[in-house]
Amino acid sequence: MSQNYQTSLLSGENSVTQAMELLQKGEAVALPTETVYGLAADASDIIAVNKIFEAKGRPKNHPLIVHIPDVSHLENWAKTIPNIAYDLATLFWPGPLSILLQKADHVHYEVTGGLDTIALRVPAHPLFLEVLTKLNIGLAAPSANRYKQLSPTIAEQVMQGLGGRIAAVLEGGPCQHGLESTILDLVSEKPRVLRAGPVTQQQLETAMGHSVDTPKNHAEAVPGNIEAHYQPSTPLRILSSAQLLEKIDSLLQKNCHLIVWSDTIIERCKKVNFPVSKWSNLENDAALFGRDLYVTLYRVDQTFPSQIIIEKPPQSDAWAAVNDRVSRASA
Repeated sequence: MSQNYQTSLLSGENSVTQAMELLQKGEAVALPTETVYGLAADASDIIAVNKIFEAKGRPKNHPLIVHIPDVSHLENWAKTIPNIAYDLATLFWPGPLSILLQKADHVHYEVTGGLDTIALRVPAHPLFLEVLTKLNIGLAAPSANRYKQLSPTIAEQVMQGLGGRIAAVLEGGPCQHGLESTILDLVSEKPRVLRAGPVTQQQLETAMGHSVDTPKNHAEAVPGNIEAHYQPSTPLRILSSAQLLEKIDSLLQKNCHLIVWSDTIIERCKKVNFPVSKWSNLENDAALFGRDLYVTLYRVDQTFPSQIIIEKPPQSDAWAAVNDRVSRASA
């Protein structure tokens, strides 16, 4: 059980300095990234890293992504680094791409979940980057939520989920992308996307000049690769646009909340006078849908419906990350 904290919400002029001081003392602190809020701790400090697992209730065989200040730190954490890793770093860092490499011999297995590989990235959020640059270290930072629950994209979510379990949350506003980083495996013979994210398969293939595998299912132990994950407290169900159109009249009488995106279903909700408190619409755009998905599910959870029904998103490469998260949230 994680020790009982009076969790501080850090904001204002000295907030970054306060966060840094806590991290230097071996505490776990939630920091904003451009993807989701991350629960950060010094990746070279085993005791600090264990505070992440304790606070989240996360199994210790689940590896953590290590965030670094810049590409020059790659060699501090990884070995046998292929040239393509540096090419990709030039194109996508700082940004939402995590690169899986062979871990350096000195890296603690507590960070890598007992594996000989490590996922690394340079985050783009200016506050996280400022902390990393000034401390000049690597910070392990999985999403700042309880295990399997919704990843937080606003500080309020972190406070609700981890308040009393961590030292502090650094207020950094809403996250830009709202979905976790893409994880690209550069250890295997052929590069593979092990977790879909804001950097798409097409972008990676264009950058690398050849195809990249994107297995629908794989057994690699990487963050997010469990069937049921990123889940609201309320049961979530996916219905196709056609199914929703057929059922929407009957759903009027039920204590459910609809999350929809297509013009057809939005117009139908309006036409049948579906109560505005019982449906939400997200943008018909993969990036904007992803940005707003978790925070919408969080807000809907606060209204205590018996069920959340989400309109099945489009099926294309651009929507791969959204479909992955929606699928796991409904498992």
